[in-house]
Amino acid sequence: MNEKIYLDNAATTYVSGEVLNEMLPCFSTIYGNASSLHNFGREAMGIVDRARDRIAKAINAKMSNEIYFTSGGTEANNWAIMGLALANRNKGNHIITTAIEHESVLASCKSLEQMGFEITYLPVDQYGLASLADLMHNIKTETILISMMSVNNEIGTIQNIKAIGKTAHEHGIIFHTDAVQAVGALKLDVQDMEIDAMTMSGHKIYGPKGIGALYIKNGIKINNLIYGGSQERNKRGGTINVPSIAGFGKAVEIATRDLAVNQQKIKTIRTYFLEQVNEKIPYVKLNGHPLQKVQGIVNLSFEMIDGESLLMLLDLDGIAVSTGSACTAGLAETSHVLQALGLGEELARGAIRFSFGKMISKEKVDFVIDKLVKSVAKLRKISPVTKTGGNKK
Repeated sequence: MNEKIYLDNAATTYVSGEVLNEMLPCFSTIYGNASSLHNFGREAMGIVDRARDRIAKAINAKMSNEIYFTSGGTEANNWAIMGLALANRNKGNHIITTAIEHESVLASCKSLEQMGFEITYLPVDQYGLASLADLMHNIKTETILISMMSVNNEIGTIQNIKAIGKTAHEHGIIFHTDAVQAVGALKLDVQDMEIDAMTMSGHKIYGPKGIGALYIKNGIKINNLIYGGSQERNKRGGTINVPSIAGFGKAVEIATRDLAVNQQKIKTIRTYFLEQVNEKIPYVKLNGHPLQKVQGIVNLSFEMIDGESLLMLLDLDGIAVSTGSACTAGLAETSHVLQALGLGEELARGAIRFSFGKMISKEKVDFVIDKLVKSVAKLRKISPVTKTGGNKK
């Protein structure tokens, strides 16, 4: 097999043909500035409105005007954390999140700490789940915001979002969730799940990069993050990115339409992959919840080897995987997510994330397993560490 095999779909996906076809007219035919009042502008705004409608329908928002387009998930998370905190500061200064959030949430919280906010970072159990009891124990009269991701981007664990939303509202607290890895993997219903604000991104679901959205329930107060124009109903300045918005809207529509079929296919592949790994490679640990997880993300710790070395060997064989979030790639530190699970240094450094897309096949998995077995054996042969934890003489 000479083709390259891409198993890093949690980092990004390709743009699907259906999405690309939706975008192409926006580059050359319907190219007006969507904020312009003339016909060219109105045509462009019609495309934006259609995308907004598609996304609102997919997540069961009450109104399409609750969808605000951003440059991606990172901006949406920053806006949600900073904007909600600052707009509601008169009610309190306490925010609750978890230790395994995306860096865009954690960095925003750190910034708020410098402004006098108090942040509680809830721990998670060995599977990456935050405890509802812990959450309730840490709620104060000053708590104004709870932010917990729907699906963890490194291990795939699904939080109990509906219960968290209900708990937040019982105490009069705003609830935000980073759902970047959940769109296309789970059925999302912002009304049923009692979500006040939700982050989404296009490039995780076969849409373009550089486009995302923040759902903000009508009536929720939020400060602007970006100033400079009256776009997005005076909430986010900047020329409207019509081509990417068109693609994003279509990608969300397709992801919702094909959710059941895609997830069943990926589940079958995931099950087969794990069976082959367990049968052919000893001393491997599955990270994340064994049941309460999305199908597309598999995080494995290979004992007695370094994950980056394994990644490079697989890359030489044309197989793309990752050692964690693409947003923190290149950092020397071990994953903050795996540390929060209580993994030791060796297991954390030996972790690889395999994330499957909808085009994966059993033939490709067989090729990956063959190369994985050989690469792990090669690295363990030269590893200075033994199974007992000692050094080779």
